[in-house]
Formats: sequence, structure tokens, C-alpha cells
Amino acid sequence: MKKYNHKFILYGFAALTLASCATPQVAELKKANPLPAGVVNTNSAQTGDYKQINLKEYFTDPHLMALFDQVVKANPDFQIAQQRVEIANSFLQRSKMDLLPSLEVGVRASGDHYGKYTMEGVGNYDTNLSSNITEEQKINRDFTPNYWLGGRSSWEIDAWGKLKNKKIAAQKKYLASTEGLRLLQVELFTDIANLYYQLVALDSKLEIYQKNYNLQQRAFEIILAQREVGKATELAVQQFKAQNNNWLAEIEHIKVGIVTVEQAITSLTGSYGGEVKRGKILMPTNMEVLNKPINIESVIHSRPDVASNYYVLEASQADAKVAKAAFYPRIDIGASVGLNSFSAETFFKPTSLAAQLLGGLMVPVFNKGQLKHEFNIASKEQEIAFLSYQKSVTNAFNELQAILKQTRIYEKVLKLKSEEVGFLNKGVEVSNDLYITGYANYFELINSQKSKLQAELDLLEFQHQNTRNNVLLFKALGGKLN
Repeated sequence: MKKYNHKFILYGFAALTLASCATPQVAELKKANPLPAGVVNTNSAQTGDYKQINLKEYFTDPHLMALFDQVVKANPDFQIAQQRVEIANSFLQRSKMDLLPSLEVGVRASGDHYGKYTMEGVGNYDTNLSSNITEEQKINRDFTPNYWLGGRSSWEIDAWGKLKNKKIAAQKKYLASTEGLRLLQVELFTDIANLYYQLVALDSKLEIYQKNYNLQQRAFEIILAQREVGKATELAVQQFKAQNNNWLAEIEHIKVGIVTVEQAITSLTGSYGGEVKRGKILMPTNMEVLNKPINIESVIHSRPDVASNYYVLEASQADAKVAKAAFYPRIDIGASVGLNSFSAETFFKPTSLAAQLLGGLMVPVFNKGQLKHEFNIASKEQEIAFLSYQKSVTNAFNELQAILKQTRIYEKVLKLKSEEVGFLNKGVEVSNDLYITGYANYFELINSQKSKLQAELDLLEFQHQNTRNNVLLFKALGGKLN
């Protein structure tokens, strides 16, 4: 009968174990949609070893690089991101420790007084009457102490990969946080570079207005001389004066813009005002970078935004595997060893050495509903992570293609606008000569000056737009910061 009961217990436990193994399946890692064939590329080549462009090789303006170093040191968002990376690293190190047995060393002391009619009290009384024990083994019945000094260890056997996948999830989250830090650096650099080149463009705009104002003063002097001899009217003089005032007002307005942008830069770099050192040239297109053979797939996945989302996707799958492993039995092993005695006199004797070995297997039964919900949450998180990853790939691809197209278009526009400025420069000289000889009126003279100014401003605006496009190209190509 006793043997039958043992079999019944074993069969029941086996049935519970098998029931716990009926777990849902973790979804495989999805791949992003394949990139289309025949996409715009720098040289229409989809293959080749692509080496990421380096920040200091791509941007050569020393004033800009100095500002970037200041921004990294002063920006609180970047400093917060650095702390988050450290937190993620701590989670990773902790997850590695989970795979190892725990070990505690300590001392414990307690004392009990048992009643006369308790099992312990009767047992101690009966023990002391036994002829099989020595005087040292007799128990103090009035107050029974218990001393222990030693160590104990416990270890969860990772039979189902729960702890291993926890470590993988922590590792991928750490990598995602480092890519997030790199993305923040790129975005900070993009912000400071755009402000810096906006300041350079405003300086150039101011110079254009001042140069054209000085040039118009020559024409204005011709008009004044012509009026003195009756060859020009007062209307012509007033028209020139009005245009002069308009340009002087624009010069002052540009100065306001310069102050505003300088203030934005000093705030971003954590400085208390002051002049921003800068060059005089907007960033030209780096044709060497543009003509390099690249692998679009490699470029997109080297970007920190895409890489970060992919690591999050891998971490979410590992989390789902952890949730699946919770359905399986938990296997624990414990051990302790130390000195244990109920008297201080015998505590340090070798015969007081005691040891214990424990093993346990716990099967989830009534909390399986909760585990199913937790697994469902983990699965949905994995799906969300994939959608975010796919979105980042799509955005990165479209951004890169748009910037490459725009770069080619700006090449043509800048060439045409440069030629236009050259034509109008010559037109101003011709209009001055024609006005003096009487073959042009003052209205044509004014229009030639305005057309030249507008063409130069348009050329500057396109150069500024091309510079912003070149700054974005560094980000789109997944540029390296060091």
C-alpha cells in the first residue's frame, strides 16, 4: 500500500510537470522588408566595402569642431543619456551574476525556553535522561541556545534558458542605449552645425548688402551729378535714396539675426554670451564622399537609430523567451556548511561541524493564467519593437535617397545661379555706362542693381540649403563621431 502511494505521488508530480510544459511559442525575429532594386545611389552601385565616414574628416572647420566639443560637455540631455548607458551596463553585469551561485557568510544565535508540555520540552527532558549521550551533549532545559557560524549557497539551475535569456536581453538593451547615445551625439552635432552655418550665412548676407550698398553709392553719385546739370530729375534722386534706406534697414535687421543665432549657440554650449568664432565659407559638397561606392544595406544598418531599434528588437525576443521559461519548473539547489551547537563550550569543536544539501523543484499551477498574460505582453512588445525597427529602416532609406537626389540637384542649381550672378555683375557695369551715355534711364539702373543683389542673395540661400543638406548627409550615411 505504501509503495502504491509513492507511485501515485510520483505520477501526479509528473503530470503536473508535463502540464507546465505546454507553453506558447516565441516568434522568430522578423526581417525588415527588402530594399527596392534600382535605387538612387552615389554611383548606382549596390555592392562594395563601405567604410563609415569620420566626423573630423568630413567636417574640416576647426571652429565648428570646437563648438561641438563644448556642446557635448555642456548639454544636460547628453549627460543624462550617459548615465542611462551606465544604468544599462549595471543591469547587464547583474544579469551575469544571476547565472552564478549565491554565497552568504554569517553568524546566527538564538535561544528558546520550551514549556514542560511541549514536544520540544519533553524531547529535551527525555534526551538528557538517555545513557547514550555525554555530559557535553546534555541540553539546557531552562534556556536552550543555538549558535551557527558558516556559509550557505543557493543556485537556480538554468535548465530552460531563463537566466541566459535575461542576460541576452540586458546585453541588447545596453547596446541599444550606447547606440542611443551615439544618435544623440549626431543630433547635437547636426543642431550646432546648422546654427553655425546659419551664422556664417548671415555674415555673408551682411557682406553682400554692404558691398552692394557701396556699389550703389557710385550710381547714386552719378545721379546727383546728372541732376546738377539737368540730365536727371529729383524723382531719380529720391528713388535712389529710398533704395539706400531700404538696404541700410536690411543691414541692421541682419545684425539682429546674427545676435539671435549667437545667443542660441552660446546657450547650447553652456556659455555666458560672448562672440562665436567662425569661418567665412559655407560647407561645399564633399564629392569624394559622394562618389564613393556604398552598400545601401550596410549604410542603413550602421546608423545609430536603426541599430538601436534592432537591438531593442533582439532584447524583446529574449524577454519573450524569459516569459516562456516561467512556465517550466524552477529547479533550485541549496547548501550550507558551518559550526552549529547549542552550547558555547562545544561550538568551536570539530564535531560541531554541520552541513546541509537541499534540492527543490517548483511547478507553476494556479498562476498559469498570470504567466500567459505576461507572455502575451512580451510577445506584443516584440511585435512593437519590430514595427519600430521597420519604421526606422524605411525612414533611413527614404532620407538617404532624398538627400542624395537633392545633392545632385543642388550641384546644377548652384552652377546656374553662379552664372546668373556673373551675368548680372556685368549687367550693372553696362547699365552704368549706358546711363552716362544716355542709352538707359535711372529706372533701368535701379533695376539692374536690385536684380544683382537678389541673384547674390538667392545664390547664398542655395549655398546655405546645400550646406544643411551636406550636414544631413553625414547623419544619413551613419557617420562615425570618432
